[in-house]
Amino acid sequence: MRLSYLAYSFSLSIRYFSIVLLIPILAALYYHETSCIIPFITASIFALLVSIGLKKLVKGTSDIKSINDIKKSEALFVVTFSWLFAGLLASIPYILMGFSPLDALFEATSGITTTGSTILTNFNLPKALFFWRSFTQWLGGMGIIVLFIAILPQFAIAGRQLFFAEAPGPTEDKFTPRIKNTAAALWKVYAGLTLLEIILLKFSGMSGFDSICHSFASLSGGGLSPRSQSMIGYSHIILWIMTFFMFFAGASFNLQYFAWTKLNPKVLFKSEEFRVYFWFVVIISLLLAGSLFANMHYNLWDSLTHSFFNVSTLISSTGFCSVDFARWDYISKLLLFSAMMFGSCASSAGGGLKIMRWILLFKIIKAEMLKILHPRAVSNIKIDNRSVSKEILDQTLMFIAYYFIMMAISILLVALIERSTVVAITGTVANLGNAGPGFGSIIGPLGSYASLSPFTKFIFIIDMFVGRLELIPFLVLFQKDFWCFKK
Repeated sequence: MRLSYLAYSFSLSIRYFSIVLLIPILAALYYHETSCIIPFITASIFALLVSIGLKKLVKGTSDIKSINDIKKSEALFVVTFSWLFAGLLASIPYILMGFSPLDALFEATSGITTTGSTILTNFNLPKALFFWRSFTQWLGGMGIIVLFIAILPQFAIAGRQLFFAEAPGPTEDKFTPRIKNTAAALWKVYAGLTLLEIILLKFSGMSGFDSICHSFASLSGGGLSPRSQSMIGYSHIILWIMTFFMFFAGASFNLQYFAWTKLNPKVLFKSEEFRVYFWFVVIISLLLAGSLFANMHYNLWDSLTHSFFNVSTLISSTGFCSVDFARWDYISKLLLFSAMMFGSCASSAGGGLKIMRWILLFKIIKAEMLKILHPRAVSNIKIDNRSVSKEILDQTLMFIAYYFIMMAISILLVALIERSTVVAITGTVANLGNAGPGFGSIIGPLGSYASLSPFTKFIFIIDMFVGRLELIPFLVLFQKDFWCFKK
């Protein structure tokens, strides 16, 4: 890898992130929180100095005019370390407002990776900080690098490698001839849905500030709320509005772009992945509603509202709650846990293993069973009538294997540290899947990760990054060849 290219690309992303760090100052000025201005200016200046320092320290960086011929390995490096450094930079305002460095990093990482786990126990904090907390989720939902590709000319051509290094999912989807146009189209859909949700929530009785923060958090699959009670206490109409947008946060934005441009919602159901996603949400929600009606004695309307809301929030890896589902019966919690494990669609804001990988896994198993019965049979695995390449099938199996290995290691370590299988299992699944809250009284929907060991917090921080970066960039870091640099 060319060190000068890495330094140039990395410094470029950090320089523009320094501008992003100034945006919460607008909220600080609006709410007359002048004491909050300095932390964000300090973080921005620090980011700018790092960007300038990289270009000065690495020889040849200042001579580079474009990164059009950036390689895939270099793109993986830039994307991975841009996300890691974005988490570090995002934590600076928290530190300057009194958080410990580890707690600040945990909260910032949770925001930027759209996980939704929190160490907060005191919600009496400045609105500017809550705005930053929500805004980092919104940035992370579609992807920082995807945003830069969409708006910055420096990333216009090199964006292809960077886009596919960041885009979540087992397939490489682009639906316009130029990656820059694809990134811009995705952000238009994303921003448009966010604006629509803000308007609907405001007119449904939510305050303007909460409408913005909750829209940022729901469309991104983030789930960090400025309220200690999350969505508890809001009207059913607000819960249904958020259910709708969380559902689409977990659906492919590529597919939504086609549906919007053609003004035809039937386009969505032509996708096998969306059909599986849709019917899984409907069936699990109805089963959960039946369980709440029979076992928790909710009335029919409450059962339907809370079941669809909480299934949508967990399958999209958002992490809000409309009730404290830690108090639900065993069957209800098991249904919710299945939604958390299932995950969202590829090319969405949601996390988890991704539905497309589950579909491919079952089709691979079916094909292998067919070969056992008919050794000479030729199986051709298809998605939406298109053959899936052997390379993608192999990558899918590798990803799933490493995903569960990573999960097992994290569960084992946390169980040894915390002496709690509930915290270990649900905490790992929640953070590796970027879903946020776990189960139980400690890290449940109304709980906090604050009381956990520093070692557990650090493990969960790694889980969050690995879940957001889709594991492969993380695994590449352990390859010796990856660290071979040249000028």
